[in-house]
Amino acid sequence: MTLDTEVSSLRQVPLFRGVEPSRLKLLAFTSERVHFEAGQQLFARGDVADAAYLILEGSAAVTIDGPFGPFRLALLGPNALVGEMGILADQPRSATVQAETPITALRIDRTVFLELLAQFPQISIAVMRELALRLEHTNQQLAERRT
Repeated sequence: MTLDTEVSSLRQVPLFRGVEPSRLKLLAFTSERVHFEAGQQLFARGDVADAAYLILEGSAAVTIDGPFGPFRLALLGPNALVGEMGILADQPRSATVQAETPITALRIDRTVFLELLAQFPQISIAVMRELALRLEHTNQQLAERRT
């Protein structure tokens, strides 16, 4: 995969649409393309939040352990960012993320991710919106389970 191909992939992600090409090239250069097989964990609840993952291809389930076993919070697909919550909260991972299908993702180191947010307020706002939507979705799931 060439650097230009990586930049082209990043341009498809709504989160990065406003970022200039030279910055995307730097992000692609400083990030690592990783692959996960179906069933393989990207990370587990309690792990150190050392990176965020941008899913380029495939899907991943986000789960937590509930009183009756694993509880699925979300199923994420291409262009989804995962792992950012632990970085932003400076806390261990709050959930387990496991590949549902084979995944190709971009692993964005914690330091690079934080620098990106600091340099591009529009990305910070997009991340906050996504987190708010996820929280609302989780609240709805919990409300439905209680009824």
